[in-house]
Amino acid sequence: MPRKALVAGAGGFIGHAMVRYLKEKEYWVRGVDIKAPEFGATAADEFQLLDLRRRDNCLVATHGVEEVYQLAADMGGIGFITTNHAEIATNNVLINTHMLEAAWLNGVDTLMYSSSACVYPQYLQESADVTPLKEEDCYPADAEEGYGWEKLYSEKLAQYYNDDGRVKTRVARFHNVFGPYGTYEGGREKAPAAICRKIALCKAEDEIEVWGDGEQTRSFMYIDDCLEGIYRIAKSDHSRPLNLGNDYLTTINGLVEIVAKIAGKTIARRHDLSAPQGVRGRNSDNTKLRELFGGWEPAISLEEGLKPTYEWIEQELSKAGRIATVAKAI
Repeated sequence: MPRKALVAGAGGFIGHAMVRYLKEKEYWVRGVDIKAPEFGATAADEFQLLDLRRRDNCLVATHGVEEVYQLAADMGGIGFITTNHAEIATNNVLINTHMLEAAWLNGVDTLMYSSSACVYPQYLQESADVTPLKEEDCYPADAEEGYGWEKLYSEKLAQYYNDDGRVKTRVARFHNVFGPYGTYEGGREKAPAAICRKIALCKAEDEIEVWGDGEQTRSFMYIDDCLEGIYRIAKSDHSRPLNLGNDYLTTINGLVEIVAKIAGKTIARRHDLSAPQGVRGRNSDNTKLRELFGGWEPAISLEEGLKPTYEWIEQELSKAGRIATVAKAI
């Protein structure tokens, strides 16, 4: 008999991909979200439209499964998460609290919780040349407002459920996941998708707007590495949070240059210094991840991941009639 898994947030970017990943491993998969996947049909054996802020819906979602991949969250790019603190914190605490309780009440074996590098103290991220963040650096706490604090609280709640013997919990701290089939406009998109969209809409030698001076730094993890890491962490015996990210640091200006090269365009930058920028620098220390998994860590390069991401966004814009038809295929 195949193992049965729930992917919560299966209508979103990572959750939609996680369903496919588990199906390839011959799981029976239930997908649940408040919305259907935006780009393509789900691969789930069963898909339910449920609002997971409600306790009764979480009990329905977790019924009869052995593993829960809790990827459901109200989130978005830096512009969204810096201007919607109350909405994000309220919605996500409700989802996470009710999902943990429902998993326990329904006898779920393991719940894999998706946390974020936004839990790390802002006082450690004031330099673009940031020291990679280790898991133990999280305290004394000074998480990002709203999204960061609710993620940190939910990490602790997952720890309590694990330590009290209610349900085994595993926690991954994501560092900037990107790839095709994710949101690329509307305010909730992340930096790689936003830059790909802006450059795809540009003619050669146009300029695009970049938030901040562009010298803020981040590391970016391609979706395939993220899926593999999620599964490895879920199946491990490690019950405390683990970084899950690529440890290659780049500036936002550097990100623009890579995408422009992929697009074959010369792009100028217009910097909006008043726009939200987040912390000055953030990078993942993967020491514990490598130790736990025999040297494995996210290794798909930024250039390798951005190529299919850009080409997919370009194709989507072409299909919508917003740019000239392109002949490239992913």
